[in-house]
Amino acid sequence: MNHYRNAALVLLALCSPALSGPALAAASGQITVYTSQPQDQMAQVVAEFNKDYPDVEVEIFRTGTTELMSKLQAEFAAGSSPADVLLIADAVAMTQLKGEDRLLAYADAPVEGVPASVIDPDKTFFGTKLITTGIVYNTGLVKTPPASWDDLKSEDVASSLIMPSPLYSGAAVIHVGTMVQQPEFGWAWYEDMAAKGAVAGQGNGTVIEAVARGEKAYGIIVEYMAMNAAKDGSPVAFSWPAQGVSAITQPVAILKGTDNEDAAKAFVDWQLSRAAQEQSVAQGYFPIIDGMAAPEGYPAPATLKILPLDAAKLMADDQANKEKFADLFGG
Repeated sequence: MNHYRNAALVLLALCSPALSGPALAAASGQITVYTSQPQDQMAQVVAEFNKDYPDVEVEIFRTGTTELMSKLQAEFAAGSSPADVLLIADAVAMTQLKGEDRLLAYADAPVEGVPASVIDPDKTFFGTKLITTGIVYNTGLVKTPPASWDDLKSEDVASSLIMPSPLYSGAAVIHVGTMVQQPEFGWAWYEDMAAKGAVAGQGNGTVIEAVARGEKAYGIIVEYMAMNAAKDGSPVAFSWPAQGVSAITQPVAILKGTDNEDAAKAFVDWQLSRAAQEQSVAQGYFPIIDGMAAPEGYPAPATLKILPLDAAKLMADDQANKEKFADLFGG
């Protein structure tokens, strides 16, 4: 098997069964969740969570993972953060927080059957989804759907391409960091895109808006935003490039210093439950529980090629990557 073997095995593991943990029935009071998940989806998440935990009031603060991490660092420097729970794009950001001793270990989290590949070994954070990044295109402007990253290299295509910036988006941090680690792409790919007129927006939302409106014909984006937009009637479609895609797992974690540990644990429990996974599928995410079909129009996870990522190298190169990206596309 080719060099995607390990990634493919991870994806296959994502189809293993997950079981709900014991409910923290006495959980009550208020928690604040910092998240990068879209606001409308989080409203649905809270509504469903409250069906099982009606006595917990959930406050949501939502922004892109990169900005959210900056906000957290400023709050830590000031002494504390109002956040109790984090639900953010990627395990790399969580690993950074773990390394700074900011996360609470939850040894009793209900992880039976959840693939070890999406769980921190010390149980400080837990993957909740599989989210891939590929290519969105405007169906009114594009007659031949792009099948690979190389299909974006022609000047007429690149000049009509928009992508999210790692200065705003955690998924973009992972995608750029993954792409530049691949010898077939590297920074040369981004330099070529910039020279041919590709631009960067802020988060993934700016990408789908520009492509749906026809301001740009192509975009690089997380799959669920494109697929949900198409489902809602926007003139867009999505392609998973055959050369491979980057992936994130949107982990959930509890911050050390929470003043409502029981309610925070209840939120984590619920995120790992079948009810949450059913909602995730309805919202356009790949499920992590066996026996649940992917959303309509999505490929089977095991058929995807996930580009390999050296997470330690990405963490070491993170600031340099952001500076290089800003040099090419602006900040």
